[in-house]
Amino acid sequence: MSEHPATARPATGRLSEPVIDPVDGLVIREVDGSRAADVLAVVHEAFGARPPLDPPATALDETVESVRAALDAHGGLLAEHDGVPVGVLLFELRGRMLGLRRVGVRSRARGLGVAHRLSARAMRIAAERHFGGIELEARVELPQTVAMWARYGFVEAGRNGNRLTMLKLLPIERTLPTPEDTRAFGGWIASLLRPGDMVILSGDLGAGKTTLTQGLGEGLGVRGPVTSPTFVIARVHPSLVDGPPLIHVDAYRLGESAELDDLDLDTDVETAVTVVEWGRGLAEGLAHSRLELELTRADDDVRRLRLTPVGPRWRELVF
Repeated sequence: MSEHPATARPATGRLSEPVIDPVDGLVIREVDGSRAADVLAVVHEAFGARPPLDPPATALDETVESVRAALDAHGGLLAEHDGVPVGVLLFELRGRMLGLRRVGVRSRARGLGVAHRLSARAMRIAAERHFGGIELEARVELPQTVAMWARYGFVEAGRNGNRLTMLKLLPIERTLPTPEDTRAFGGWIASLLRPGDMVILSGDLGAGKTTLTQGLGEGLGVRGPVTSPTFVIARVHPSLVDGPPLIHVDAYRLGESAELDDLDLDTDVETAVTVVEWGRGLAEGLAHSRLELELTRADDDVRRLRLTPVGPRWRELVF
């Protein structure tokens, strides 16, 4: 597993089959310019219901012709409820990211989770077409909208005036048949890391968290041995190769929030690589960009890993 050039292709081609929710009958369709009129109607109603903005949103300037051209170029999604169009988004290409624009939901469909389902479908399309994730813009004057995208796993990746770029990267999954494979994967992760990076590890006892951290420490060239820091909460492993030290934290006993400042470490986290075991739900607020790794152990003793890159630090890296 190593970096490779982006292989993203335009979000056009054969339209995928619609996704139908069997509970409430919401249908998500991938559409082209033939549905431009339906898409435009949702865009105008959804954006017209928003409070006035300065500068105003340009969505109300869209026409059937402009929407048709956008859909024919890159495609989009249309959500229908009981046969009535209620939510839309348009695709655009943003380098390795599949961009989402004109994301709108009619007021009659509020509470159905339409925006969430549209973005989830977009993530699946991004994965199928080898994009690195999805990206959209949100206005700072609409804090509830920004908070909504944050709940859906998007993080701020940039700001241009009153416009926020929000990003959600695709996870990768790997099977690690042996402890040696787990340790080797840690070494590969080490090759990606630089000072200030954070890795959050989660998984049951025996899932391989410490084994992976040992491989990471070997890859970084730090002084060992790297063992579980359970009884001391945190250990600092200095570099033997003039690289960043490794801060190895056990968050299991840190309570409701993993405040590294309270650990009285003799190393600045900005100059080190930090690995937090048992960190899910506790340590996410410690770093805007981070790698979240979840390890599970099957009955056959095979480990399975899900790696989720979070934040702009990892935007251009192809896993």
